[in-house]
Amino acid sequence: MMSGPATGRRKRVSVLHAFLPCLALIALQNTDAGAQTLTSDLLRPVRDGFVSPQDLPTRKTGYNTAQSSPDDRSNSADNRLRNPDAPAPSRIGNIPTYGLPAASGASSSGYDSLNRKRQKAKLYPGQPKPKVIGPGNRPSTGQAPDPRLPPPKLPQPPSATANRTPLPPAMAGTVPGQPYRKRLKVDDDPFGPVGDYAGSFLVKTAVEFMGGYNTNPGRTFVEKGSPFYVVAPELLVVSDWERHAVVADLRGSYTGYTNTFPPENGVVSSAPVDVNRPDFTGHVDGRIDVTNDTHLLAQARLRVTTDNPGSPNIQAGLAKYPLYAAFGGTFGIDQNFNRLQVSGGATIDRVAYQNSLLTDGTVSSNDDRNFNQYGGVGRVSYDLKPGLKPFIEVEADTRSHDQLADRNGYLRNSDGGFVKGGTSFEFSRLLTGEVAIGWAARTYQDPRLLPLQGLLTSASLVWAATPLTTAKFFATTSIDETTLAGVSGVLTNTYTAEVDHDFRRWLTAVGKFTYGTQAYQGDARFDRIYSLSGDLIYKLSREVWIKGTLRRDILDSNQPGSSSAATVVMLGVRLQR
Repeated sequence: MMSGPATGRRKRVSVLHAFLPCLALIALQNTDAGAQTLTSDLLRPVRDGFVSPQDLPTRKTGYNTAQSSPDDRSNSADNRLRNPDAPAPSRIGNIPTYGLPAASGASSSGYDSLNRKRQKAKLYPGQPKPKVIGPGNRPSTGQAPDPRLPPPKLPQPPSATANRTPLPPAMAGTVPGQPYRKRLKVDDDPFGPVGDYAGSFLVKTAVEFMGGYNTNPGRTFVEKGSPFYVVAPELLVVSDWERHAVVADLRGSYTGYTNTFPPENGVVSSAPVDVNRPDFTGHVDGRIDVTNDTHLLAQARLRVTTDNPGSPNIQAGLAKYPLYAAFGGTFGIDQNFNRLQVSGGATIDRVAYQNSLLTDGTVSSNDDRNFNQYGGVGRVSYDLKPGLKPFIEVEADTRSHDQLADRNGYLRNSDGGFVKGGTSFEFSRLLTGEVAIGWAARTYQDPRLLPLQGLLTSASLVWAATPLTTAKFFATTSIDETTLAGVSGVLTNTYTAEVDHDFRRWLTAVGKFTYGTQAYQGDARFDRIYSLSGDLIYKLSREVWIKGTLRRDILDSNQPGSSSAATVVMLGVRLQR
């Protein structure tokens, strides 16, 4: 065991042996010593804080889209160190996240890795549901669909296209560079007439051939029946223009009876011997669009027919019904002032009767029944809100007869008109039409003829109760001329209700009920008219329909011997194009 001064000397010798080589190396290298400069980077309390971010060898070559852009360094750590006065960012609510959140790769259905049920997105009313990519739905290409093309259809089953002749590429629209075909309008009536185009006009034609039996064609108090036939042609022409419009609607019919009704035992009948009746109604409407708010209107109309069977205006002892023609026109203007619409026009009409042929071979003149009518009509309406348009309409006219006095010595010239107020409406396309109420009056030149006036009702309503059932209602009021001695005129009110029902697209039933009143001013006579009919239409195709009709007509009059009733049965075919 060693102790004493020798031990201390041995330790100092070991230290000296290690220190002397270091001094020798320092003396041999001639290098200036320098101190490290104190910068802000030396005090950054972050990893690799001694080097600037842009000088890091492992720096990112791009910026995260979720962070700020490289030009926006107002919130970066480097900018805060360079600007000590900048406030430190708040840490409230900034919870750090590391890696991907749990269940971030789960599908849109079922449960995720945390045993949570995936919530389906809530769609607002009317929003289309997103399509699921699968065999029937291809993924979107990212291009917007062409608005000129129809919307894509659902895939059809193989049976829908099996055993069919393939379409040519030109008709299918698959030829490269082929222009898009014009989208066709939706056809609401699959068995309706198609029509043909003549230039820019759409022309629809039809004709009906019907036969049947009428128990009382002359509407006499004692019924006398006869078989009959009906030929009824129709023509509808509509222009297809961007501006202006022309519509021609022409409808006619001829009813022929196989039996005649000659006088029996020398007694003159109130019905003619020959009760055949033609009937024609036609009008042509035109519109010229001067501006978007100014339109010129015109109408030409024609009616050719006879007096209604059973009317007191029919002379006794006629060989056949005398024809009369009522024709005229209306010329006016329609001006819109924002929601306010003002319409006005002038009317002119002519009524001319054919001479009556009597059973004894003589001819009776009807010139005293011919007259001209001149008048004007004005209407003001306002769009109160969508689907509701109230209006006020006023009409005034004067009637001038060819002969100053009629066959009974009465002066028939008169002045009259009406005023009515109502509204037109359209409620969700379920209930559309127009309804009005007012007052009609007419005064006569002869003081012996009392003024004729009464309540005026006008309506035209269409109610789409269901997609298969449609109800209609019509109401009209008119003041008609008469030849009865001491009677000013006839105030006629007619109300009609009609219901159409489609059992199938090709099978339609139509029920109609009509009620009317006729008040004779200056006479106690008052007539009530009832008519109940039912039609059944079987549509073989667009061109051929089969129609059957059963109708019951009743005239109830307080005048003795003037009431009548008739039952009509018809069956026929309608050809249309």
